[in-house]
Amino acid sequence: MHMHKFEKIWLTFGIGALVFFLSTIGVSAFYLGNKPASCLTTINPVKVDQTKPFNAPGLHKVEEKDWDYELVFVAQTFSFNPAQVKVPLGAKVRVIATTKDVVHGFEVAGTNINMMLEPGFVSEYTTTFNKAGEYLIVCNEYCGAGHHLMSSKIEVVN
Repeated sequence: MHMHKFEKIWLTFGIGALVFFLSTIGVSAFYLGNKPASCLTTINPVKVDQTKPFNAPGLHKVEEKDWDYELVFVAQTFSFNPAQVKVPLGAKVRVIATTKDVVHGFEVAGTNINMMLEPGFVSEYTTTFNKAGEYLIVCNEYCGAGHHLMSSKIEVVN
């Protein structure tokens, strides 16, 4: 069977790219130890209101952890609970959020906080607010007719 010169080049390029990408994944998985999250925190979406820490949404001071505060949010039909919260400037905050009903987005505008909230799962993100001001929280996953009304606010104060 005769192959044209350009077919050989493309075949060599394709096989080389495949070997390169599989090698990269192999090194990442086995040598560097990267792996998908297998210990996701789950929650019964029907009992969110009775489950700690979601039974008391808001900002809570914590002791003996790598962060200073836990900021707990619960998303539900077209709203976040709490609707507004004040956070001290420079505090290391662990944002913990879940949803009761459908998939929602959780984006804090002006920061790199962007999570997807899925029923039955808990999403977490640790950050430090180093700039005072108001940060708008929006749902960036379409969740129904009132999606555009879904927002909350974090106010970072001195």
